[in-house]
Amino acid sequence: MFYLDTSVLVAYYCPESISEMVEEFFLKIKQPAISQLTELELVSAISRKIREKNLTIEDGNKIIAQFQSHFEKKLFKIIQVQSEHYQMARNWISQFSTPLRILDALHLAVASLNNLTVLSADYHMAKSAQYFGVDIKYFPNP
Repeated sequence: MFYLDTSVLVAYYCPESISEMVEEFFLKIKQPAISQLTELELVSAISRKIREKNLTIEDGNKIIAQFQSHFEKKLFKIIQVQSEHYQMARNWISQFSTPLRILDALHLAVASLNNLTVLSADYHMAKSAQYFGVDIKYFPNP
């Protein structure tokens, strides 16, 4: 089973250089997992695209509505972030050995403790996942 990092989810809903590759992969998998953290980050990424004039407000609202529709149709399995995920993320970050950021550490911990493969387009997250032994499929962003 797969856990979607926000970088891949954004590429699925918004036009990006890896969107076609991501969409093709999504069509082959059943009910990928996300957390509510992923949902929040998706809305934040869309907001940023609107502020940077890469999306119109209308398009941003359409994307959020489409995601919400997929969410309500249970196209995603929702995994709750628990205290053990925070503890694992903290332990990884406190090793000072990778450029792992807080939210990426939480995503990796959720995936790791649920035996999921992370799908990500984030190079630093992918390298950190490999370092900590988290299974990852990386979509390189040209």
